[in-house]
Amino acid sequence: MDNITIGFVGLAAGLVLVGLRVPIGVALGSVSFLGIAAILNANAAWGMVTAVPFNFVGDWNLTAIPMFLLMGYVAGSTGLSKGLFEAARIFLSRLPGGLAVASVGACGLLSAASGSSVAVSAAFARIATPEMLRYRYDPGLASGVVASAGTLGSLIPPSILMILYGYVAEVSIAKVFMAGFLPGLLSALMFAGMIMIRVKLKPSLAPPIQETFSREAKMAALKNVWPLPVLIIGVLVGIFVGVFTPTEAGAVGAAMSIVLAMVRRSLTWRNLYQSVTLTLTGTAGIFMVVIGTVLLGRFMVLSGVPVFITDWFMSLGSSQLAVILAVSILYLILGCFLDSIGLLLLTLPIVLPLARESGMDLIWFGIILVKLLELGLVTPPVGLNVYVTKSALGNLVSLTTIFRGVGWFVVTDLVTLALLVAFPWISLVLPGMMD
Repeated sequence: MDNITIGFVGLAAGLVLVGLRVPIGVALGSVSFLGIAAILNANAAWGMVTAVPFNFVGDWNLTAIPMFLLMGYVAGSTGLSKGLFEAARIFLSRLPGGLAVASVGACGLLSAASGSSVAVSAAFARIATPEMLRYRYDPGLASGVVASAGTLGSLIPPSILMILYGYVAEVSIAKVFMAGFLPGLLSALMFAGMIMIRVKLKPSLAPPIQETFSREAKMAALKNVWPLPVLIIGVLVGIFVGVFTPTEAGAVGAAMSIVLAMVRRSLTWRNLYQSVTLTLTGTAGIFMVVIGTVLLGRFMVLSGVPVFITDWFMSLGSSQLAVILAVSILYLILGCFLDSIGLLLLTLPIVLPLARESGMDLIWFGIILVKLLELGLVTPPVGLNVYVTKSALGNLVSLTTIFRGVGWFVVTDLVTLALLVAFPWISLVLPGMMD
């Protein structure tokens, strides 16, 4: 059996193991070990297995992951996001589908603080969906909006996916962060626009709210919102103007979230312990997946599969549009079965050579990939955000209804993706200002 055949057999075996619910890091690490042993020898495979995790965990750039996770968990557990939806509801309730539009805005803002799509969907499924159902909103819209808008956490910086992409692709994480800001804002505006158009055409989806709010109520609502914008602006502006690096920004953001919670007198030893514990377990899970995929990358290079696939694609056509179309099809299919972190790291050893060979800007390409991963979070049969939303809602809304509700948002995301492909400057204008 030649090396390329060993590589493809290893990839297929890895996908089968993942499909059988073997943990992704374990599945990919095991396949990589056996594949490297088959190509070289067992001693070489053992040497890589012992060296790669140490070198990976010791990389300074990846300390941003636990720090941004800690920032998000502290913000959530200490109530820094408390009042976010209420304020958005007060100021946006007059719009068609105002509560759903408010959910998009609130999800986008919390996404920027947490970097976790799952956490955002879980939070607002409990906060926003019952409120929309109380005002007789269509259950599909009320649940679909929080499942879909939660995916903004992947694109709006800081984002764990962006950190991992920047690390593997060897591009500036700061520039990838800045590149995601306008596409994230565009995604939120596209969601809001779609909701208003749908409700305008079919008012029964979201009956208008006949409710007025006093100036005092509006000011009181704003007082509960300020910590989150301060946290987000402090982190993003610091990165943009170069006060600190993205790695340092994680620590700054975590420290700011703790200080803000102390100022609000909402920080307790219990929620701090809970935040640290969740950060440790979340970081360990992510690092296990990444170690497995780094080993897979070594295995793929030795087998020659990336070069083989790149040559094959280039023989069909080396245009950037052809590469993006092929990668999009791959991600939309695999996104139905794999979680976003696992899918990103599993495919990067294969798709990055394609992007480099076609002369593509790797920062722009990263934004396209993250947008595709967002779609995978709501498409069946996996649709992680959909299942998280269902879990948070209990029997309030059925799983079928939530999947029906996200359909319009998936179509909207595909339109947004087409705009990002057609107009690269949307992603590249802010990174260009950092040069």
